[in-house]
Amino acid sequence: MLALRPNCECCDVDLAPDSSAARICTFECTFCADCAETRFGGACPNCGGDLVRRPVRPPAMLAKYPASTERVNGTHAACAESHRAA
Repeated sequence: MLALRPNCECCDVDLAPDSSAARICTFECTFCADCAETRFGGACPNCGGDLVRRPVRPPAMLAKYPASTERVNGTHAACAESHRAA
């Protein structure tokens, strides 16, 4: 079952469990659509795999199997540049 991480690993923007802007790879690295496309060209900076739209867990299943609350932040150069600019 997907963890449904709550944030973009790069820019730390919040990503709700039903967000259509969440992108993941096969290892569940999680990024917002903007970072996935503009910073990484659709490829995960951790494994090189595709970053695709994260599926949405239906509300009844989300109640039974909640999303993760653990925030993950990467150390990629492209992300560090975005944090310095903010």
